[in-house]
Amino acid sequence: MNDHGDKQTAFEMCVVVPRSIVKKEDKKYDCIEVLIKELKNVGFIIDRAVGLTDEFIKLAAPLQTLGKAAAELQMKKLTYIGMDLQFEWEEVKAFVRQPDGSLFSWCERFECYHHLLYGIVNKSKVDAMLKWEDKEYIWEVGESLLRRLESAGIVKQVFPLHVEIKRKELLRSWVLNWRNFTNQPIDVMYSYFGMKIAIYFAFLRMYTHWMLFPAAYGLIVQFVDFGSMQFLVLPVFFISIILWAALFFQFWKRKNSALLARWQIHYSATAGQGCKFLGMEWSSLQSPLELVKNLGIDKVKEREAYQRHEWFGHLMRFRNNAIIILSIICLQLPFELAYAHLYEVMDSDVMKFGLTAAYLILIQYFTKIGGKISMKLIQYENNENTEYQADSLVYKVFGLYFMQSYIGVFYHALLHRNFKTLRQVLIQRLIVYQILENVLENSLPYLKYSYKKYRAVRNKKKEKKQTSNVKIQFNTKVEKEYLKPSYSASIGEELEDGLFDDFLQLTLQFGMVMMFACAFPLAFAFAAVNSFTQLKTDALRLLTMLKRPVPRAAATIGAWLNIFQFLIVMSICTNSALLVCLYDKEGKWKIEPGLAAILMLEHILLLIKFGLSRFLPEEPAWVRANRVKNAAQAQGMYSKQLLKSISGQGRLMGHHRTL
Repeated sequence: MNDHGDKQTAFEMCVVVPRSIVKKEDKKYDCIEVLIKELKNVGFIIDRAVGLTDEFIKLAAPLQTLGKAAAELQMKKLTYIGMDLQFEWEEVKAFVRQPDGSLFSWCERFECYHHLLYGIVNKSKVDAMLKWEDKEYIWEVGESLLRRLESAGIVKQVFPLHVEIKRKELLRSWVLNWRNFTNQPIDVMYSYFGMKIAIYFAFLRMYTHWMLFPAAYGLIVQFVDFGSMQFLVLPVFFISIILWAALFFQFWKRKNSALLARWQIHYSATAGQGCKFLGMEWSSLQSPLELVKNLGIDKVKEREAYQRHEWFGHLMRFRNNAIIILSIICLQLPFELAYAHLYEVMDSDVMKFGLTAAYLILIQYFTKIGGKISMKLIQYENNENTEYQADSLVYKVFGLYFMQSYIGVFYHALLHRNFKTLRQVLIQRLIVYQILENVLENSLPYLKYSYKKYRAVRNKKKEKKQTSNVKIQFNTKVEKEYLKPSYSASIGEELEDGLFDDFLQLTLQFGMVMMFACAFPLAFAFAAVNSFTQLKTDALRLLTMLKRPVPRAAATIGAWLNIFQFLIVMSICTNSALLVCLYDKEGKWKIEPGLAAILMLEHILLLIKFGLSRFLPEEPAWVRANRVKNAAQAQGMYSKQLLKSISGQGRLMGHHRTL
């Protein structure tokens, strides 16, 4: 039985090596044969598949092998008494199982796989000699075999495999389930993809459902004539969508905490932990403070070291943020304003189209340069772990995209008060850009995969000197999966996965419809249609067009939640300004009763927005009750064990005294 409860252990990892023919006399020292032998010694179940140009070593780990790796990693898992304790294979029955009945989550299994793969080292007292295609390599004492083969170019890639049974089950119950369009088997998604992707799709589903209210309301406001009450329609609509947005994110926090409780995850424990990734470690980074503790210096010097480290980190973050903000103001802002001004003064639609095409090409280069600079700056920040690094990257890159996406719209709305052009720009961004982005997002992975297939076939024909009419086919599914692109971010793929681009698209759309709601209420209907589409296309892309994503530990949506909250505050300010522009058509900006009411409304909405976060609890009552119950139960068990230990020591001391 594997940890899924199945009779057959699933192959979940793959090591890719070049295809070759090994001579009998070299088999003992051949790199691939030595790797296979060591993998079997660790406890892996191995299946070798030969492709056109490469060989694929598929790996599966029985439950006992994973359990021993978890014990070596000192992995902490939830027990039935409500406490997170260090895992021990001998006490396996004490630990809570996953929703699908497995002992380890996908993130935990991946961490165990990483530990087992890269933990194969030369334990002999002398260096070992390895051979590969008439070349000799030295495997030093204590060196990781897999890292040595990666550095030599023999191991091309190590990646997680799709489990075909689970993948087809998700396709049937999730992607191809048209009767219940927004249905999501959230527990199966969590078990298969990990926590971060499951949290994203739970958020997207809730966002899509909640978007139906402002979409219907926007249609009514846009097309229904309210007669003498028409002047009150937009202010009431404005108030309604702000309350809707504030309530949505408060209820999302409750939904998030309920999901974590459902999956038996303690957020406080998860925040500082993570998965180890191939080539990097998603866990706490080495801090100078650990060295302070190890040195055993006095309390005064230790406190001073803590303070220096803390304030140095604050100063570095302040410096980096200042560099990004000044770069946006001095470089990107003039560029965006120049584009917006030229678009405003041009009369020809053809010229506007050409200008927009040139702008989109140039802005891609600016964004990539900004992302690279942000990555360089983050390396000098004292972030506690890579999750904080990823959040820092999100804030910096979103600043670039915020200026890119909204400054032109602000220019048309507030400076020129040209609401006709403003609506045209909003329609262009919400329809044309979204369609193009969705097409590119879903077609690029297929195009990359097709090109890799073409190259592999062409190289094979050159190797065999065959004509182009001879048809060469891929015989193994694992080779096709290897050719698929990874689920990686467009910027900072060292810290983020493809969810970075998905969340970025969602936040930019949210900001567009919220900040200019009074100018174009119909925008919410376009956003709702796009969200419904994204539910299916994102799922289809993950299951059919991409490799299985590497799991990442993230109990919340992270920095994106703060960005959404920032956009709500911005929307209160921008819509108040839009109402002023609409009611003050002469442009005198006098504080008349109507304008004063709009300013008062802005302040009231800001108070309501921040007040809701205080009055509406972020945790459901049952989650709090379970947490308190588990804490009390754990404290009771711990107290009993401690009392037994103390009483046992007391009896032992009394026995020694009598002697």
